[in-house]
Amino acid sequence: MNIENTKAQMRKGVLEFCILSVLKKQDAYTSEILETLKNAKLLVVEGTIYPLLTRLKNDGLLTYRWEESTSGPPRKYYGLTDEGQNFLNELDGTWTELSNAVNLITNQKTES
Repeated sequence: MNIENTKAQMRKGVLEFCILSVLKKQDAYTSEILETLKNAKLLVVEGTIYPLLTRLKNDGLLTYRWEESTSGPPRKYYGLTDEGQNFLNELDGTWTELSNAVNLITNQKTES
């Protein structure tokens, strides 16, 4: 079994939640989102994030706007819709339950 593949699948499983969480405080453009994920040690490449942002937008969870940039072309800023905020709230509750369950299971002492 390939451990790197398993690790990648685990990261993919939480990527939507992490992206929505990045956008809960303020709108951001793709490079800012990638930088925030990178700083948290969740390495994601542009080829992964663009389709995901598009899907989240098409699902009504994100909106975007264009803003002029002083250092290049206009930037597309993403933000949460009301539906996206509700979705994030649901994911947050689910994450807490799942995280608690995984911690409970993985930290159990084996009895001899």
